[in-house]
Amino acid sequence: MDHQHTRELIQTHQSIRKFKDTEVSENIVTDLVESARWAPTSHHVQAYTVIRVRDQEKRDAISEVAANQKYVRESPLFLVFVADWHKHVITSEKYDTNYELEETENVLVGAVDVALAAENVLLTARSYGLGGVMIGGVRNDLHRVAEILELPKHTFPVMGLCLGYPDQDPGQKPRFPKPMILHEDRYEAERYHEGLDEYERVTSDYYEKRTNGKKTDGWGVNMVNYLATPRRQQVTTFLKDQGFTLK
Repeated sequence: MDHQHTRELIQTHQSIRKFKDTEVSENIVTDLVESARWAPTSHHVQAYTVIRVRDQEKRDAISEVAANQKYVRESPLFLVFVADWHKHVITSEKYDTNYELEETENVLVGAVDVALAAENVLLTARSYGLGGVMIGGVRNDLHRVAEILELPKHTFPVMGLCLGYPDQDPGQKPRFPKPMILHEDRYEAERYHEGLDEYERVTSDYYEKRTNGKKTDGWGVNMVNYLATPRRQQVTTFLKDQGFTLK
């Protein structure tokens, strides 16, 4: 195994939002799905489904939900990752047994299964020279996305993924330094107090250079603004409508 190549794929991640007008071959798509299939999964439940969206009207409609992000409409390959317990309901009904899916635990299991499968797909795509960006904006209106994709009960969209051959090199956003990530034996909150000021400076410099001075706020200011307003308040209603009462 080429450990260096694997590390480079993981540690050079950047979100790609502009793509060349080159199709992704069916052989590559097949391999991406194969990588999704072999992602870790809780208790072997495999609580996810991947929907490849090719229909342009559906693409346009999902793009509208996702804050009109044009790369949802234009990327050569667009996938939606769905947490999926519907197949388990079918199985339970086949064996004429009861099923208990209302708990919050099942929402977490589905979301984690999806995330692991999606990351496998992204890393495999990058091994082919593709780039991509995750689209959390599909959760802006879950009822609408469910309608577009004809999702059954006991499913919910978690994220989209745009993929294609990169036509940009935006650079990497600075991540938290290791001391702010790795704690020893307990949650060491003091690490954040020690590291936030420097991280604010680093991220402020990054945004200033990336936007030619149009944006200078660092991570902390961005997070304060992000957290100051309730977000996607319809998510809980949608989950309950789909059979997850969050017990």
